[in-house]
Amino acid sequence: MLCLASASPRRLELLASIDVDCEVRPVDIDETPLPGELPRDYVCRLAREKALAGAVLSELPVLGSDTAVVLDGEILGKPRDRAHALEMLAALSGNTHEVLTGVAVSGPQGLLDICVTTRVTLRAISPAEAAAYWATGEPRDKAGGYGIQGRAAVFVSHIEGSHSAVVGLPLYETAELLARQGVALWMSGQAAVS
Repeated sequence: MLCLASASPRRLELLASIDVDCEVRPVDIDETPLPGELPRDYVCRLAREKALAGAVLSELPVLGSDTAVVLDGEILGKPRDRAHALEMLAALSGNTHEVLTGVAVSGPQGLLDICVTTRVTLRAISPAEAAAYWATGEPRDKAGGYGIQGRAAVFVSHIEGSHSAVVGLPLYETAELLARQGVALWMSGQAAVS
């Protein structure tokens, strides 16, 4: 078992996809970037803070994670409102941006963490398409104002890196951290196939 220090349904679904049973214990931490903090340092710090805050609530290994959409060095958070979402989609339209996902797992080996960078290119998105996308309700709680696992997948022309990291959790790297902390994965105990 694992304690997930997040209320994200997407992270829970990703962990379930690799058969990791989770106890969900969302933590409340201040997610304001520090003055001059680089985006990579920001997501790694939040992932570590979430894992450490969760460790106070559970004796299980605890996973904390944070994802940021970054365009030209600027973190694009969740949209405040419709106008903000349309502004972000217009900025991302026809451009390549980075999605940074920090993952930290506290457990018997201490605090282990990693940051994964994925480059995502969106095709040109018309103002009408952006408005129609906002009307679906999907982008309201998504960093950068879009969800790659949903309707916005039709805007993605190219991805370089981890698709699951853009959704919210890089499964390859997360599985490695969990294994180092002794968390059983779906293939644990299976005989090697030759």
